[in-house]
Amino acid sequence: MTGRGFLGALSLAAAFALAIASGASAAGDPVHGKAVFGRCSGCHALSGPSFAAPPLAGVMGRKAGGAPGFQYSKAMTAYGKVWDEPLLDAFLAAPATAVPGTSMPVGLDDAQDRADVIAYLKSVPAAR
Repeated sequence: MTGRGFLGALSLAAAFALAIASGASAAGDPVHGKAVFGRCSGCHALSGPSFAAPPLAGVMGRKAGGAPGFQYSKAMTAYGKVWDEPLLDAFLAAPATAVPGTSMPVGLDDAQDRADVIAYLKSVPAAR
């Protein structure tokens, strides 16, 4: 193999390793997500009534503004999209940017914390 071919192969291998490492860190850890969710639990419960924020059990796949019995902001009700990982990640990163007029005042700055919380929420079954 020539020097140029070796360097090209080495660069390709390094890029592949970096892509794998990036993907691994982007994957959510539900155990850590449960710990991070502790910061959210001042307002959010997984199920049951809450005056400050809607319950989050079963949030993935649920229409935004759609938890029964919770009085949402007009902005969240009008938003009406179905929560999936990219939408929830964007909302958790910057709630007021993702849904202008939302009443959620705080986001999660760290991308890994958001991925972990999302993994945790995905692991929690919807309340019945």
